Amino acid sequence: MYCELFLLPLQANMQKSKILIVSDMCGYGKVAAAAQMPIFSYMGHDVFTLPTMLISNTFPYGKYAMLESTGYIAEALTKWKELGFRFDAITTGFMASERQAQMVAQYCREQAALGTAIYVDPVMGDYGKLYGGADEGTIRCMREMLSVAHLCFPNYTEACLLTDIPYKDEGISRAEAIELVNKVRRIGSMSVIITSCIIDGEHAVVGYNHFSGKHFLLPYEEIPVQFPGTGDIFSSIIVGKLQDGEKLESATQSAMDILHSWIDRNKDNEDKNRGIPIERHLNEL
Repeated sequence: MYCELFLLPLQANMQKSKILIVSDMCGYGKVAAAAQMPIFSYMGHDVFTLPTMLISNTFPYGKYAMLESTGYIAEALTKWKELGFRFDAITTGFMASERQAQMVAQYCREQAALGTAIYVDPVMGDYGKLYGGADEGTIRCMREMLSVAHLCFPNYTEACLLTDIPYKDEGISRAEAIELVNKVRRIGSMSVIITSCIIDGEHAVVGYNHFSGKHFLLPYEEIPVQFPGTGDIFSSIIVGKLQDGEKLESATQSAMDILHSWIDRNKDNEDKNRGIPIERHLNEL
């Protein structure tokens, strides 16, 4: 099972993919793996998980408990190799330590050599700042992950952190956006999508499709509310559609349209810290 990006042949019967989610698991809130699982499942893919960390609730609540799982990952990957488990695609998100990132990156390299598509969301920060608990080590972790990526999904802040380019509150020009994409590509990811950009005064997603060898820019209308987990929703819809054989630009536009609709439907929710109640809207996928 495959998509345009990595040149694997689509099977005539369009079998669904086995997708492994390597990310944190949130107990209260629709972010990371808790947001990705229902999307992939509804789209018909087989979903598997490898949690990098357990988090009691989303960060905006201000108080939370966390449990890192590096030791568990090491044992799990050993057992999976012994059992010969394979996946059609792997998506990665937050990494709790450099050791964790190195183990996961090595596993992704091994799986990629067998034909697995690797999708990386370098979760680090937003609005020009690192998330609480993230530091220079986190940036090194994510550069390690990008070195094995077929496609990555940094937001504008994360792209700046990865490339050591200053963040500009006022936004950037189209030429600067293209150069930022190219610098992210030089870290290792074949294709790139950068979200949350202001480009020539307009909100937009900018990217590069290594299959077509072309850059693209897709504008959107921003809805001025904040939900945790929107990036996870966006990337999951794209991955699910790519694994179904859709082209990158089309999959990206679909994800933007669906996410815009979901944000608009929930913009008046009293508790936005929980994220978007994904299960109520899956029929739009």
